[in-house]
Order: sequence, then C-alpha cells, then structure tokens
Amino acid sequence: MSRIYNKVALIGLGLIAGSMAHAMRRHGLAGTITGYARSAETRAAARDIGLVDQVCDSSAEAVIDADLVVLAVPVGAMGAVAREIAPHLKPGCTLTDVGSVKQAVIEAVAPHLPNSVHFIPGHPLAGTEHSGPYSGFATLFENRWWLITPQPDADAEAVTKLRALCEGMGANVDEMDAAHHDLVLAVVSHTPHLIAYTMVGVADHLRRVSQSEVIKYSASGFRDFTRIAASDPTMWRDVFLTNKEATLDILGRFTEELFMLQRAIRMEDGEQLFDYFTRTRAIRRGIIEAGQDTDAPDFGRSKVT
Repeated sequence: MSRIYNKVALIGLGLIAGSMAHAMRRHGLAGTITGYARSAETRAAARDIGLVDQVCDSSAEAVIDADLVVLAVPVGAMGAVAREIAPHLKPGCTLTDVGSVKQAVIEAVAPHLPNSVHFIPGHPLAGTEHSGPYSGFATLFENRWWLITPQPDADAEAVTKLRALCEGMGANVDEMDAAHHDLVLAVVSHTPHLIAYTMVGVADHLRRVSQSEVIKYSASGFRDFTRIAASDPTMWRDVFLTNKEATLDILGRFTEELFMLQRAIRMEDGEQLFDYFTRTRAIRRGIIEAGQDTDAPDFGRSKVT
C-alpha cells in the first residue's frame, strides 16, 4: 500500500489506537504518527514500546499539522477532547473517531469543529477484552467491518481517503447513517454485553453456587460471558448512557423473547424450543460462513501449554 496520510494523530492510546498504529506502520499508510493519552502512565508505556513516532504531552501538540486525527477515547469524553483540539486542527484535515455510538458522538463533537475540518465518524467492529497501550496488534482489523457514518454534506474525497486507510489496515468498510448504526450495534454488541454483565452479576449473587464452582466449571458456557464482561467498564458505561434509546428498545425485545422461552419451558413445549433453537443456530452458522468467527473445536481457542 502507498501512504495515504502524511501525519496521523491518535488521541487515546489503547487497544484500537495502538492496533491502528501497528497496522499503519506495517502497511506504510502514514508518514508520521503522533499520540496522546490523558494518563501519564499510559504515555510512559507508549514511549517505552515505541508505539508511535512521538508521544505528546497534550492533545493540542499531537494534532498540530495532522492530516488525520483519530479520537480513540471513551464516548463520554469526546466532546471535551474536540473542544480542546479544535483551535489547533489544520484546515482541510479529517477528524474521525472509533466510538461504538455515533449519534451522540456527532452531537458532542461537531459543534466544536471549524468548517474547514472534515468530520467523518467511524467505528471499527473489532476488539478484544484487553485494553491499554500493550494490547494492540497489527492484524486486529483484518476481515472485520469498519463502519463509517458520513454526514450528508461530507467531502467525498475525504471519505474516500478514510475508506482507503481502513481497507489498507485489512478492514471491510461499509457506510450507513448514524441512527441506523446505533440500532444495529444495540443488537450485535451493546445488548449482548449488557446481558453478559448481568449473567456474571447473577452468578456473583447466587449464593447456592460457590465462587470456586463458577470458576472451576466455567468452560460450560460461563467462560464466554465472562470474556465479554471483562471489557473496559468506562467505555461500556458511556455506551449505554449515550445509546440509551436503541439499547432499551432491543433489551425490551430480548425480555419478550425470554418470557416466551420461560413459558415454553414451563409448559414443556419441546417443539417450540426445538424450532426456536434451530432458527437461532442458523444465525450462528451464518456468522461462521461470513468469516467473522471459526467453527474450529473450542471456538478456535489455542490450548494453554
């Protein structure tokens, strides 16, 4: 791949920003990469591993002369960060983000930006339960979807360049409007995370099952809930507060389905349960066929030796 941006500034140096830095370097997509994180400890760690070309001590310093600025901070912090960096953004630069919610980010960020800046919100559907500057890796985005939500007046050339960057890092790119994005993510990400946190909470409060038993027998299914529930609590607090309507809508529909299953179990309606599980199993197979997971034994997990 050829260089797409001469200078990229990463605001926030966690899993996503770190993986972007590794991927951009591997594929030669950026000339210089600067970075900033609010925590002095995070900045020190990033310097220690050479995560970016220059770790700056302020967000303003990081964005000077940048052609692309990436907001990789919790959704609830994006408005304040945008206000800080707005006076220092180069005319004609592109500003994007990696937040899991789009409407709230647009409402928080857009009012602070000068007209000369191209704001193109984005969201890579990739991640792990790990966070921090040590957690990133260059292949995180390969064959994963990166959704961008350009506003109606978005500059076509700026959108094309951002798409090229995402594709250069291995991602599949799709465009959609912000409201639809937030509904889709409420289904495929936000509500599943809420359910995972809830299931772990249920186990914690169920005194008839000891903590040692929960840990010892977790491979039976609980392990997969705990993997999701290990995600960054600050990020998920902000997600649920900023995508409240869509999440509550999907959570209500989930509750209705749960009541239906409760009734089927109570009434010993085996046919309804079998039909329901058959339909939902087909969705799981579709995920594998789409290349978004593996059907390898134990979900492709490597054995610990």
